[in-house]
Amino acid sequence: MASVDVVDVRKAYGSQEVIHGVSVDISDGEFVILVGPSGCGKSTLLRMIAGLEPITSGDIRIGERVVNDLPPKDRDIAMVFQSYALYPHKTVAENMGFALKMRHAPKAEIESRVRRAAEILDLVPYLGRYPRQLSGGQRQRVAMGRAIVRDPAVFLFDEPLSNLDAKLRVQMRAEIKELHQRLKTTTVYVTHDQVEAMTMADRIVVMHDGIVEQSGSPLELYDRPANVFVAGFIGSPAMNLLKGKIKLNGKASFVTDDGVDLPLSGAPKGSDGKPAIYGIRPEHFSLGAKDTIKAEVSVIEPTGSETQVFAKVGSQKIVGVFRERIAARPGEALPMVPDAKSVHLFDQESGLRLN
Repeated sequence: MASVDVVDVRKAYGSQEVIHGVSVDISDGEFVILVGPSGCGKSTLLRMIAGLEPITSGDIRIGERVVNDLPPKDRDIAMVFQSYALYPHKTVAENMGFALKMRHAPKAEIESRVRRAAEILDLVPYLGRYPRQLSGGQRQRVAMGRAIVRDPAVFLFDEPLSNLDAKLRVQMRAEIKELHQRLKTTTVYVTHDQVEAMTMADRIVVMHDGIVEQSGSPLELYDRPANVFVAGFIGSPAMNLLKGKIKLNGKASFVTDDGVDLPLSGAPKGSDGKPAIYGIRPEHFSLGAKDTIKAEVSVIEPTGSETQVFAKVGSQKIVGVFRERIAARPGEALPMVPDAKSVHLFDQESGLRLN
């Protein structure tokens, strides 16, 4: 195992810079997920760590070595791709042991390592099968087994669950997390799915337009997002973000651009009249008669354990998540109460957190 240090790394294609001085320190044995929308640079950064993409400037260290100029085979890493990339004419055992065979490892060692990986991944009954005889989840486990057999210092995962259906993705998330807990191998994982990131990572690195917006534990990012982008990206459904101004006239409150008063438990000194963004997560609404806002219902989505309500406050859209069964119809007013203690305030101009 080894740490991974990305130090002020930049990547440019000609005059177009796509990674802007990114620095990420990944501790030995840590499970770190790079997350962000398409085009944010997360896969490019992973490929640079793997040696599949040259860096323009900066340093990448794996353990004590600077690996900028080392080819992928010499970096002591193993990568699992979005596509399983299995050889269709080779059995599961042959696919898993192929890298060791290319290194001219002894046959007994190859068989021993393949067997161990197969036992970890519950693939022993399938060692003699071909990829076409496996399900999507089994093929992904074979791809992971091929990486485990190499016994690398670092695992790299590039959106490995994107090709699986929703139920299988949930199952594989748990399997990958359990695998990491057993092997304790340093892992860098890329996904655009923030739920995947929240449920699996020790630490999340949120990227946007080639920079790191925030890095921290899943709940740290959820509870205290550093800016509007992280607030809107982490969480499903996303945080509600309403534009307006802070009002400090005796009791702090927030007035939306449509003139709707929203409760605040407090606000920074000197912020009276300051244009701001009022952030509140969907689960931090309740139904009641006191301090309510009249939200006009647009759509109600019952999911069984909870009900999602899509509504409008003035001209701005909001989403609320409730444990109650709600029978309101589109166009009706629903009395929703924001929890003032759970409100996030952001500067409208910079997008940075205020409270």
